[in-house]
Amino acid sequence: MGRSGDLPRGLVDRYKARDGVWPDDTGCTVLHVDMDAFYASVEIRERPELVARPVVVGGTGGRGVVSSANYIARTFGVRSAMPTAHARRLCPEAVFLPPTFPLYQEVSAGVMAIFRDVTPLVEPLSLDEAFLDVAGALRRLRISPGEIAEQVRARVVAENGITCSVGVAATKFVAKLASGLCKPDGMLVVPHDEALEFLHPLPVSALWGVGKRTAERMTAVGLNRIGDVAATPLPRLRRTLGNAVAEHLHALANGLDHRAVEPESVEKSVGAEETFEVDHTDRGVLREELLRLSEKTAAALRGRGLRGRTVSIKVRFADFTTITRSRTLPVATDVTQEIYRTACRLLDEQTPPGAVRLIGVRMEQLGDHGAEQLFLDAPARGWRDADQAADQARARFGRAAIRPATLLGRNRSGALGSAASGAASRDETGEHPVH
Repeated sequence: MGRSGDLPRGLVDRYKARDGVWPDDTGCTVLHVDMDAFYASVEIRERPELVARPVVVGGTGGRGVVSSANYIARTFGVRSAMPTAHARRLCPEAVFLPPTFPLYQEVSAGVMAIFRDVTPLVEPLSLDEAFLDVAGALRRLRISPGEIAEQVRARVVAENGITCSVGVAATKFVAKLASGLCKPDGMLVVPHDEALEFLHPLPVSALWGVGKRTAERMTAVGLNRIGDVAATPLPRLRRTLGNAVAEHLHALANGLDHRAVEPESVEKSVGAEETFEVDHTDRGVLREELLRLSEKTAAALRGRGLRGRTVSIKVRFADFTTITRSRTLPVATDVTQEIYRTACRLLDEQTPPGAVRLIGVRMEQLGDHGAEQLFLDAPARGWRDADQAADQARARFGRAAIRPATLLGRNRSGALGSAASGAASRDETGEHPVH
């Protein structure tokens, strides 16, 4: 959703907090707190001399993408997920920095600790954003939701040296919209009884779950604003969008969002992926990469005490066409060889030929499963015993201490580096959050 040009004039200004004054926040017990240009802000905190310069964080190689850009860089058109090469053309004077993930995790932990000082009901969505349910805190602290939001903002600056934006509303959907519309370093309060007045003038792209293609399909049939969706009979929406999507969007357009803030986030998937420096058509090279990614994914599962039943691979071709293929196992596993074999079958049997830019492995349907998969050709002590021994060696001597023989001596200069992830994003947009 555009944050300026596509918004009705004056809509956002009505709800912004200014000089300690904001609209009625009675009943607005949900806060969405989002750090401003998180990665870039943390890097600038470490390098104060960059505060007045455009700063871009992301992959710095030929295939790199932008992870975060400060607001000066954004005035040049630089955006998250944009190829770094394109960002350099838009803003050649920018300072381009590689990500420092351990530092971001450290700052994130400090920010989340502030949230949990306020309420135990904190639902992180990523390193830099979370929902807070402050209903209990209101009674305990005897202050209003807006006052809690102001205190959180002040503490984030004082204790972590970065700024955040806060949306205050009665529902998660409206609170998340509000935080995005008051960036950077702002607070926006949507009164409980003005939620529809706030929502209905917004473009349909603001609805949670509407991506570019869905928005195009909706505008093609005259659904341009959220108010249009709210006023459209459900049978017509179902014919246009399908039953589940139509009912979900119709409810949101009418201000209905009954989701609670869920502090215990269950991991939905664990995986790793690799973007190559050069495209590869050689299936042997792709299988080697699948082995390395399967090993990394399996180790992450074991480290979390989890096993998964569904093995999924992701393949992005040179033209950016991206496919996923998956297979569900009869028994959940955290064994490298079983994940790898299944990934190879998916590559060989279900993936068309072509030059590959990115490949990934992911395990889904996670749980603490008791049963173990057995292999006919397993060594005497089993593949899982071998994995556990490798885990212990790496814990003591580092990740390079032990590797599959297939990968020994491999020159990985053709790869940009892998990105491993834990819980899948709970954001229903299906799009990556912008830092």
